[in-house]
Amino acid sequence: MNDVLVQAYEAALPEYERLRDAAVAHTNALLDGSGLNIHHVTGRVKRPASLADKLLRKPGRYRALDEVTDLVAVRVITYFESDVQTVSRLVEAHFDVDWDHSIDKSRMHDPDRFGYMGVHYVVRPLGSDPDDTFANHPFEIQIRSILQHAWAEIEHDLGYKNREAVPREVRRRFYRLAGLLEMADEEFMALDRLSKDYAATLPERVRDTPDSVYIDAQSVKYMLDHAPVHDLDEQVASALNVLLLTGWPDPERPQRLAGLLQYVGINSVGALRGELRRHGPEVVAFAALLLPRLRESWTPAGGARPGTSLVHYALMRACANPALDPREIVRLLDVPGTADTATLIASVQEAYAEATGLPLRQDGTAPV
Repeated sequence: MNDVLVQAYEAALPEYERLRDAAVAHTNALLDGSGLNIHHVTGRVKRPASLADKLLRKPGRYRALDEVTDLVAVRVITYFESDVQTVSRLVEAHFDVDWDHSIDKSRMHDPDRFGYMGVHYVVRPLGSDPDDTFANHPFEIQIRSILQHAWAEIEHDLGYKNREAVPREVRRRFYRLAGLLEMADEEFMALDRLSKDYAATLPERVRDTPDSVYIDAQSVKYMLDHAPVHDLDEQVASALNVLLLTGWPDPERPQRLAGLLQYVGINSVGALRGELRRHGPEVVAFAALLLPRLRESWTPAGGARPGTSLVHYALMRACANPALDPREIVRLLDVPGTADTATLIASVQEAYAEATGLPLRQDGTAPV
């Protein structure tokens, strides 16, 4: 009987592979519509050798391929454990769940439970057409956080399938590790909540207590859309007769700008606002002189990128401060397309001298 099932499975593999692809596409569409940030979604088809091994381990249990519910599996890996439950509710709402073969191991609260698993569902889509790929076979959806996934992969590699398989002397370490991973999942969720709360309160704190708001990626991202940064960016773009590229798709730019500002000694939003209001006209004039010298580093973008005023303010401070290393400024800028670091630094210094009328020192900096 086992050989017959394995042979039938091998003959039907193309159909199961189509089911895998359709199941992954269906799951991705569901998750995309939810707006969740998911680490990744993968699908797999059971190898015939693995099916043969399963049939040998469980003789007489399976009489037809449809009774083997894990021939096709979709795996959803989330960043946070809380998202495991969110994805679970989506699956329960949009699939016909075979509860007799599904299990939520995240709800097992025995203090000495073995393992650290997520949620496994056996499903068919609701209201599927009888002629549809989905209608012929059930498939499994596994949902885990990234830490649960790490546990499961290492546990599988060690070859331990259940509590009884683990030697007593190592079982305690498994329990300790499971507890540590659960604590880590909780801490990551707490960090996620804290980060979202921080972003939500930024507008109020920037308005009321700007000196207490530190320069970081989130505060810089907020400032890019507000005065005085946004206004100065528009003035720089106007001086160059180009567009300001609002909505620029570079998620790392606020991080680079934050590092740049911190390096030149600007550590709070209040300090940044004060500096830009005092030196705004100089920043625009400096940018209008420098950027034509470095067209290859910015014109491919099609305009001026958000935060260009911050870049030029930081460059001006670097020119005025002999304690700052121009090479570090170039590294933080991560500017593509320039000929070399020396050429960039020389262009910056020349534009600064022309904009301020101050002669450069021998070390390339201008007197304060």
